[in-house]
Amino acid sequence: MDQSTATLTDLILQAAAAAAEGIALKDLVASPGLAGERRKVQRLLRTLLQEGKLRKEGSTRGTRYWLATHTHLPVAEPAAAADHARLSSAAVSLRAAIRRPISQRTPVAYQREFLGAYRPNQTFYLPEKTRAHLKNIGQPRIVERKAGTYARQILERLLIDLSYNSSRLEGNTFSILDTEKLLAGQHLEGKDARETQMILNHKGAIEYLVEEAERIGFNMHTIRNLHALLSANLMGDPAEEGRVRVGAVKISGTVYHPLEIPFQIEECLRQFLHTAQLIEDPFEQSFFALVHLPYLQPFLDVNKRTSRLAANIPFIQENLCPVSFSGVPGDVYTDGIIAVYELAKVDLLREVYVWAYERSCQEYRVVRQTLGEPDPFRLQFRNQISNAVQSIVRAGLSPEQAREVMEQVSGSLPVADRPRFYAVVETELHGLHEGNIIRYRIREDEWTAWRRGWDEKA
Repeated sequence: MDQSTATLTDLILQAAAAAAEGIALKDLVASPGLAGERRKVQRLLRTLLQEGKLRKEGSTRGTRYWLATHTHLPVAEPAAAADHARLSSAAVSLRAAIRRPISQRTPVAYQREFLGAYRPNQTFYLPEKTRAHLKNIGQPRIVERKAGTYARQILERLLIDLSYNSSRLEGNTFSILDTEKLLAGQHLEGKDARETQMILNHKGAIEYLVEEAERIGFNMHTIRNLHALLSANLMGDPAEEGRVRVGAVKISGTVYHPLEIPFQIEECLRQFLHTAQLIEDPFEQSFFALVHLPYLQPFLDVNKRTSRLAANIPFIQENLCPVSFSGVPGDVYTDGIIAVYELAKVDLLREVYVWAYERSCQEYRVVRQTLGEPDPFRLQFRNQISNAVQSIVRAGLSPEQAREVMEQVSGSLPVADRPRFYAVVETELHGLHEGNIIRYRIREDEWTAWRRGWDEKA
């Protein structure tokens, strides 16, 4: 065997990238293309360590090698990302492999063993150090531990960020300002109806996850309803919204062919959900969803959008920082998905995911600092407060009429808490303006009509 140094180097990097928990020398020299090259491999390992492309831990026979991953992706528009992304050598190799012309790539079908080989809490797509790092930066250190508490605290910002960025990754041309105006209830002239619907669907789906935080999970009910909300009014047949597909799908730009037999699709979806339920680490569970939902393509369309929101389920439930995919370059994300499709490799998508989560933690840490500590009373009675404000504004009620609604809504509250409830609702009503009505899902025209009458009768 006489291979070039460059070829051997690529093989070493690829083998290290495929081993989430590191790879030993004995396993390296047993890898395809490296057998019989022990001395060259040892020499190249030293070179790669000196160049910072690999890192190692342990000594003598316990030494293991990892790819020295750099996850500092750029904050850049998708078109510019390819020139600026600082990716690991393995990730760069994957991008090169799946960017070859279609005619040079071998068609590949769904590999059921890719899912079947995963063993919850034994197999890890995210290395232990990565999971520990994400946990360290993702905990907001809030006192209240009820599921969904943290997401509710940052909901206004999360609705805009995740709706905008997830839609952007689908090619939606709305700006973040357009998104903010639309979600605040403004009618935007000249905007594409399909893109408008996509943004609004994201809002509804995110609200569903947050409002149902204690009941959602990786189960058929949650995933199908999440898909139904995201695909509403976007499917040719409304019956396809939330329904596991019974037909074939063709994915452009790739040689990957998903399953076509209906009972196998549903069987694999149930297997995915069962596996996901058993994963204990929230970050591994999140990334597992981001990998396998698009790979399976359980729905006729809107699979990637479903996976991006499903990836937030464990974060919402465990009061961790959500991932909004802010700044993620569209072409790098797409390449990461295609690498999963065609090669069953998660390395590139993993680097995108880790960077995206780091970015989200930085942003929401700042958002939360501006909020101060949440009022326990408002947290406890948030649903009743929201219902009262919505009812009063949407019905265009006067101050006198509003009091009647407050008394009705507070009927289930302890008597001692009712005066405080009235005061909080009145404070919220007086503080409403076009920039914050989104928190109560009130449209701008509803707020304008109510405010005019309220001010005249106050």
